[in-house]
Amino acid sequence: MLSSPRLKYLGSGLLVIFLMAVSTPAWADIQQDGDEEVTGSSDGPTIDASAGVARITYTPAEPGPGSGPSVGATSWSPPACYYAPTYSPEEFQAYWDELSREFYNSGHLPEDKEALRQSLEDSYGEDGEYPNFNVDRQGEGMFWQVVRNDNHPDADARWACESRTFWVDFGDPPPADVPEVVDVEMLAELAYERIRVPDTEIEMNPGGAQTVNLATWVWLRRGEFEPVSVTASLDDYGLSATTTATPVGLTIEPGTGDAVTHPGSGECAIDAAAYREGAEGHEPPCGVTYLRSTPEGGAYELTASVRWEIAWEGSDGSGGTLPDGVFETTYDVTVDEVQTIVR
Repeated sequence: MLSSPRLKYLGSGLLVIFLMAVSTPAWADIQQDGDEEVTGSSDGPTIDASAGVARITYTPAEPGPGSGPSVGATSWSPPACYYAPTYSPEEFQAYWDELSREFYNSGHLPEDKEALRQSLEDSYGEDGEYPNFNVDRQGEGMFWQVVRNDNHPDADARWACESRTFWVDFGDPPPADVPEVVDVEMLAELAYERIRVPDTEIEMNPGGAQTVNLATWVWLRRGEFEPVSVTASLDDYGLSATTTATPVGLTIEPGTGDAVTHPGSGECAIDAAAYREGAEGHEPPCGVTYLRSTPEGGAYELTASVRWEIAWEGSDGSGGTLPDGVFETTYDVTVDEVQTIVR
């Protein structure tokens, strides 16, 4: 349980909020990238020192080249903050030894130093909730803390999770009564955040400038648009989720009403056939026919977008879907009139 905030004025006159928690001092939060950070708000500066990262294993270990998840008009976004394993007992003890030593040697007021000393004693002393940082239980579990996703676009949402620390034995499920705790479904979302798919690059025939009333064939490069998977795991807890993005369709938007798409909906199969020699005069399985030339110096903006369906499977047999990812690229297309030679 968190105690009430203690409001202290430092010598500089700045108001600092010290959330003196029994087991979760406010300056013990973890950033997803593991960097140490000092942040400010309308209430004044707060300390948010980070010395560890969430112990989540990703396969592949690093995101590949390409684009990350884009979900168009849907409301989905990756987790802004969550609770995950961060420290073994020995690591947590070493972390607090260093952090408290720096704090005690700083210019903070004596009563603040004493408050931290007492908080650590209440939590990790001989009679505390986790005596001696549970060092005698090394290898049996880990401390879990809040992790703030620095890649999330909403800075306020990253701070929606309160600062807290708790212990979970290996093999035990994450506590169900803690909101935003990492479970299989959240692992699936974290995996989705790391998926990278090829940029939407199309091939066209004819290449270069197009001609009025002459069909343009459009297709994707063969072999580049295949399912892509990322697995996120809590290895010591036996939990994992694999999220897979599968390309399912290519959509063409010609950039003008003076055009006809093939098919009429503009929605093509992901494996629409490429142009082949001798196909002149045939309707392409995917493409566009422009009916009016572009003005001199102008161009139509043809947009090609690939839709990826997102599904996940959990180590506990669960599974589901996440919002589709849509990735688009815009091309400037010049269209000329047919040139007629009069003899």
